[in-house]
Amino acid sequence: MDSTQKIALITGGSRGLGRNSAIALSRKGIDVIVTYHSRKEEAEAVVNEIIDNGQKAVALQLDTGVISSFEDFSSRLSDILKENWNREHFDILVNNAGFGIHASIDETTEEQFDRLMNVQFKGVFFLTQKLISRIADNGRIINISTGLTRFVIEGFGAYSAMKGAIEILTKYMAKEWGSRGIRVNVVAPGAIATDFGGGKVRDDSQMNEFVATNTALGRVGEADDIGGVVASLCTDEMGWVNATRLEASGGQLL
Repeated sequence: MDSTQKIALITGGSRGLGRNSAIALSRKGIDVIVTYHSRKEEAEAVVNEIIDNGQKAVALQLDTGVISSFEDFSSRLSDILKENWNREHFDILVNNAGFGIHASIDETTEEQFDRLMNVQFKGVFFLTQKLISRIADNGRIINISTGLTRFVIEGFGAYSAMKGAIEILTKYMAKEWGSRGIRVNVVAPGAIATDFGGGKVRDDSQMNEFVATNTALGRVGEADDIGGVVASLCTDEMGWVNATRLEASGGQLL
């Protein structure tokens, strides 16, 4: 058993920011467990890329919006840790899984609100609660938020409000688990050109131009801009950074 080998668990690791973060972590010598909702083949491709980088990797299915499934997931995770690492604990949890709905407050339905709540807030709360006993002392938790908690673009009210709740929750997690040496931080990406939210930033030319012209670096963000930020927060060099919101937006809407 090698207790010095770091192991990260990333939810929603089959695509976008989760995929990029998983690969960035592997480049820092960290083994990775990625979860996926339905894209098993894409998750396996991420696993293979991590293995090619010289690290161990496993993919596990998880719907972070179904809180009743977390007990079974925790059990499966325990088995995976024992089988692949002969360990009971992992070191890093990245709460990344999520989706976006672009709708005004007037247009947002209760069903949309509840779906967002279950994945973006309730799922993060209770999955972290379920797994905290499996996170090693001196571990890391990274919660993914959004630049939209600082600046406002119409149509993201419900989504951004829940991410605001995540940012407050992060501070309480840091306070309550600090006695175990666990650091908890938030990464808040700006607008990123992925398939998130139906690919609006990537595919809508007007939205793309709006973001680019209102960003100090003059372009929209890419997934490659975020993964390294997440991975860096998990290193010992960033060990004194705690309960902090780190925005990675290229200077959007300053």
